[in-house]
Amino acid sequence: MNGKLRSVDRVAAAAAELGLAIQIRTMPESTRTAGEAAAACGCEVGQIVKSLVFECGQTQELVLLLIAGDRSADLDAAGRQLGQALLRADPKRVRTLTGFAIGGVAPIGHLQPLRVFMDTALPAH
Repeated sequence: MNGKLRSVDRVAAAAAELGLAIQIRTMPESTRTAGEAAAACGCEVGQIVKSLVFECGQTQELVLLLIAGDRSADLDAAGRQLGQALLRADPKRVRTLTGFAIGGVAPIGHLQPLRVFMDTALPAH
């Protein structure tokens, strides 16, 4: 993914590469929480996708967890799937590798590919 593009343009380009027809909207109010995002979009909180980046304790690999807005990430379960504990990722490293600041990480359009794990509740939406 091209680091010279604005983050919104990287997301649009990644969506196009994936064959996804998306509409990117700029919200006039805060959408930093799932509740705020749902209110701004006029949808249920569970329809919001939280993109959470964690670091693997042994390998230091960053992984992306896509979690429904009305749920919390189960780091113990995710760690068991990965065979290692998940830790908070360094915000500077997240920005460097994804191109997004923590709290605003998109599910697509990262500067570097990340392994992705998706909440099983998301496909229901």
